[in-house]
Parts: sequence; C-alpha cells; structure tokens
Amino acid sequence: MCRNIRPLFNFEPPATDDECRAAALQFVRKVSGTRKPSGKNVNVFEEAVERIFAVTRELVDSLETNSAPKNRDEEAAKARARSAARFAE
Repeated sequence: MCRNIRPLFNFEPPATDDECRAAALQFVRKVSGTRKPSGKNVNVFEEAVERIFAVTRELVDSLETNSAPKNRDEEAAKARARSAARFAE
C-alpha cells in the first residue's frame, strides 16, 4: 500500500472529507504513475479522484466494529516511534 494513504476507519473524530479525498488522490497518483496528469488527462484524473473519494467515503461510513475508536494523537505517536526505531542508527 502507498505509505501516504493512512487508515481512515475507527477514529475519533471520524475521518473528514478532506482525509478521504487525500487518500483517493494518493491512490490515483499511485495507480496512474503520475503526480500531475498531462493536459489531455486532467479531466479523467480528476474524475477518478472524485469517484474513488465517493466510494471511500461510503466505505468508511458503512464499516462497523465493536472496537473502541482509536485516538489520532496516540496513533501518530506510535507511528513516529516505529519510524524512529526503523531509521535509528
């Protein structure tokens, strides 16, 4: 999975539209192999982002769990610790 796409489900507060759109954009960039499409492909690229955003939003809103919501700050701290351990000299 693309490292820039973050899990969006089961957080308090819930994922925002901006987070879902950012994940969709990263997915389209990864699949298309380009960060910014050429002139001919701009509309197709943007349409793909919007369609994937809509599906992502629907998925995140529809998922259910019995687990307690995760805290964004705690999860970010864990990720920083993993990164520090991974890149420690």
